[in-house]
Parts: sequence; C-alpha cells; structure tokens
Amino acid sequence: MTTESQTAPGTGLEFPTGFLFGAATAAYQVEGAAATDGRGPSIWDTFSHTPGRVLGGETGDVAIEHYQRYRDDVALMADLGLQAYRFSISWSRVQPNGRGALNQAGVDFYSKLIDELLAAGIEPWPTLYHWDLPQPLEDAGGWPERDTAERFADYAGAISAVLGDRVRQWTTLNEPWCSAFLGYGSGVHAPGRQDPAAAVRAGHHLMLGHGLAAGLLRSGGHQIGVTINLYDVMPASEREIDLEAARRIDGLQNRFFLDPVLLGSYPADLVADLASVTDFSHVRDGDLAVISTPLDILGVNYYSRHVVTGEVTDGDDGHGGGVGSGASPWPGSEQVGFLKGDLPVTAMGWEIHADGLTSVLERIAREYPSVPLYVTENGAAFPDAPDADGLVRDPDRISYLDGHLRACQAAIDLGVPLRGYFCWSLFDNFEWSWGYSRRFGLVYVDYETQTRTPKSSAYWYGDLIRGRLAT
Repeated sequence: MTTESQTAPGTGLEFPTGFLFGAATAAYQVEGAAATDGRGPSIWDTFSHTPGRVLGGETGDVAIEHYQRYRDDVALMADLGLQAYRFSISWSRVQPNGRGALNQAGVDFYSKLIDELLAAGIEPWPTLYHWDLPQPLEDAGGWPERDTAERFADYAGAISAVLGDRVRQWTTLNEPWCSAFLGYGSGVHAPGRQDPAAAVRAGHHLMLGHGLAAGLLRSGGHQIGVTINLYDVMPASEREIDLEAARRIDGLQNRFFLDPVLLGSYPADLVADLASVTDFSHVRDGDLAVISTPLDILGVNYYSRHVVTGEVTDGDDGHGGGVGSGASPWPGSEQVGFLKGDLPVTAMGWEIHADGLTSVLERIAREYPSVPLYVTENGAAFPDAPDADGLVRDPDRISYLDGHLRACQAAIDLGVPLRGYFCWSLFDNFEWSWGYSRRFGLVYVDYETQTRTPKSSAYWYGDLIRGRLAT
C-alpha cells in the first residue's frame, strides 16, 4: 500500500491507495442448508434447537440460503463494488465429525464460492472458525479440552491444502472472547454452558488452536490473521473503585487475547484476578510461544464501548451478547457493573461511540509490536423495513458507518497501520440468540421470499468504495 491517498468526493474521507473495503458474513448466519450434502450438526444447530435459547425459537436451518444463492450474492457484491468478502467456513460442513476425512461436497461449495469471487474481482477472506464447533467435539468436552485445539489445527491444515491455492489470507478465529466467555461462561451463546473455569480454559485453547493452525498455514506460504473483538473500556469516574473495574474488564475483554498473541504472555494482573477461578495449570510450557506465532494481520471487530463501575447497579448491562441475562461472562470480576451513558444506541442497545474505535486502534499501535491492522467487523442493527416504494432507507446506518470510517481515518492520521475495513454485515441474517429480529445488513432480506434489496447504506458504501460520492 502506498502513501498516496484516495478521496471520496463530498465526504472528506481520505484513505491510502490500496486501502481494502469489504463486507463480512458468517456461515451459520447465512448459509442455511443445515443438513444438506453431508453437513453435520454444530453447537449452534444444537443450541438453536433447544427451547428458550433463541428468540422466537428461530434457527439457522434455512438462514438466507446463501448455500444455494451464492452466485447471485456474489454478483450483488460486484454490483456494490466490494473489493473483498470476508466469510467463514463451516467446520461441520467440511469435516462433520471435527476429525477425519473432509466431506467433499462441503469442500466443493467453498471452492465454487472462491472461484466465483475471484471471477468477479473480489478477494476471498475466509475465516476458519466463527463459533460453529462440530457437535461431536463439544460432546467430547469442547474448547475447554486441549484436544479441540489439536483438532482445529488438523482441520485448518486439511482445508487450506485444498483451497489455499486461491486464497492469499486466512483468518483463524473470529472473536474468541465470545466463543469462550459467552459460550462457556454466561451461557447465552452456544454451547450454553455456565462454568467460569471452563470459559478460561476455552479461551486459552482457542488461542492455542489459532497458534497451531497459524504455524501450519505459514508453512504453506499463506498470510495469517486472527480477529479479536475489542472495546474501549472506560471507568465511570476517577474513583479508585471504578479505575480498578476498568482495569479488570480491559484485562478480560482485551488483554486476555492481545497479550498472548502479540506479546507471548498473559498479563500478571489478569492472572491474579483469576486466581479464585483457575490456577492456569492448563497452560503448558511452550503454549505461549505457539500462540504468539507472528501474524501478518490483526483483525479488529469494534461495535461499542464499556463504561464500568466497581459497584453493580440496577440496569447493569454486563451480560451482553445474547437474549436474557445468563450468568456473568466476567470470571473473577462478577462485581463489576456496566453503565449506559447518554449516547444514541442501536437496536442491540449498544451505544454508538465512534471515537472508541480510534482509541482502540491507536492503543494497539502504541502498546504492541507493529502489525498491519484491519477493521474486520463494524456495523449496526436498526429496525429497517421497505417503504411504500419498496426502498429501504437507513440513514441511521449511513451515519454510523460514516462516523466509524472517520474514526478509521483519524487513526491513520495518527500513524496507525490500518489497511482495510469490512462492514458487518453484507446481509440481514440470523443474529445468533436474537434470531431474525435484528438487522445488521447493507442488504435487506425478506425472510419469507429470500428477496435481496440493497438498502440506502449499500449504495452509499458502494459509492464510497468507488470514490464518487456526490456532494
């Protein structure tokens, strides 16, 4: 990427030449075809079919039929001018038991998708794991068990061997915090377990799986990345009790993953915070060296901030990420309270705080070894619907995206090595435990007919990518 710039006329937004613009989805949220062509069940199939786990009892069985409609979907991406498409590979579609031979029909789907993207001039950005562990591996203990990391590395090696000739960049994991602490801590995500010690072990084994897979992928000449969801963690006041709360949550949300992968260690204060939960005996000699295998790319998913206090209050929002409160996803720091300020919120109830994205990016660049950064998810849910003319006008989303892209520009101006931005999400889809009730997409999906209708934000984003937004 050169230091020359491309400017979107009329916006004031300016990005370096070569800055990559894309959009993202995840397999279970869009593919459907849950039992088609040999796909096996994942933990999200089991979770969504368990009464009370997902709003309205909805599942990803059909989703938005991307498995059948991928050619039309890629054509739509090309019409919008996307330069890259970040998608995830369903582990249970290509290796139904989580081990053993690959399922050729599943492999063929991703092979055809990649070919279609390349033919349209769109770079494929596959993610190996976006929360959908094959159910047989969960039955054997899931991510709290070390063997799951080994199985993940085997899967990574096998699938990259057959698709890697056309893929330049691989992402190992998406948001391991959610997989570990919402899946095994609070229980509001699959597999729905509530065991603080298991959540901590799961977090470590997820990162160990990343490191093992990264080593295999690097030996094949690929570029390697991992995507971490990060927050700007802010104390509610300058009182010591609130500063301490912010330190604790920053440790669990951000440094639990950033420090091992970029520094090869766990923060000493985090280990002390978790002493009542675990003695870290699951961390073996050599693990952290594996986890800190050098990265080519660090993906940053950013949606909002955390404002925290040392005093749990009424209306506390610390369980986030799923329907219902569940247990706390903050092992060892259950006493911390989460506050809402006076900022506007999205349909998820998340505060809109674009400046926090600049802060997060600048902090990584300042405190950690230099690595190219990409915003791999950023977006907002709003209650979109077609108007009388059949158009889906979503000015709130345009405002959200504009503000966060300005935050990206501000980070670049500060010297942050930010190389690209992926909007979440390309399509409305199955929003995990919220079912189909929350719409993040640039493209509206009528779930009855599966008709796709680009929203105003899709055209705005496409024009931005082409650098020809009107004044």
